[in-house]
Amino acid sequence: MIKSSTIQLLRFHFSFFLMPVYWFALSQTPQINTGHAIIIFIILHLLVYPASNGYNSFMDRDTGSVGGIKNPMQPTRQLFYITILLDAVAIGLSCIISVYFVVGIIAYILASRAYSYRGIRLKKYPVIGYITVVFFQGAVTFFLVLHGSSIDATLTVPPFSMVAASLLIGGFYPLTQIYQHEQDKADGVNTLSLLLGYKGTFIFTAIVYFFAVITLAYQLISTHQQHPFFIIQIFFIPVLVYFFWWFKKVAVEHTAANFVNTMRMTLLASVCTNAAFITLFLIKKL
Repeated sequence: MIKSSTIQLLRFHFSFFLMPVYWFALSQTPQINTGHAIIIFIILHLLVYPASNGYNSFMDRDTGSVGGIKNPMQPTRQLFYITILLDAVAIGLSCIISVYFVVGIIAYILASRAYSYRGIRLKKYPVIGYITVVFFQGAVTFFLVLHGSSIDATLTVPPFSMVAASLLIGGFYPLTQIYQHEQDKADGVNTLSLLLGYKGTFIFTAIVYFFAVITLAYQLISTHQQHPFFIIQIFFIPVLVYFFWWFKKVAVEHTAANFVNTMRMTLLASVCTNAAFITLFLIKKL
């Protein structure tokens, strides 16, 4: 019997927050192998991401709100075994795609373990931890989706798209840490957001997001996708409006950098970014 704490801490809903990279990569795949694309969606969003979340919760044993859960339950040993099972199934399914995909998925899993595992704990180091997250959740995931979903299993993946994917993750990730400063301090974790401070986190996020848009613009316009590029910018307007409203609130009072506002930002950004890249996919493929 799977315990309710195990289901909660796998945080399946968190996969939605990481889904834009999948749709972005799929939109840039010249000819799609539909069967492989569906398998890759399952591998990432129903297996690898939840397993990573669960393992992180097993290591952290959070008592305060985390990752979209206001009141997390305490993990049991069952959670650890389930994460191993999910990873094993993910690797098994990856064998259907290609050897390169298998290697990439294993590398992703190992990186996520190194990020959370108490013996290594990359999340303790603000810069290394940040780079690890944005590289694997951004560039590596983009590469795996485009490579695995293409009919010819191409290894020729546009580098600027991979950079844009990492920058989009990088411009979002520190904001997800902003309400956890005290909890991270107590756990001996020095996140990038903690290092930058409240205002610094917003400023850094704005700078990275600016370069993400510039990189995305270069890639899409240089590949004759200028009209889709300008269309998808419409979806980002609500995100920018909320971002600057929230920044103003936090600049006045740090208590505004709380769980509720963070989750609103996270949900809004995820909905809008997913909608933008699904629209880009539909424009390109229909």
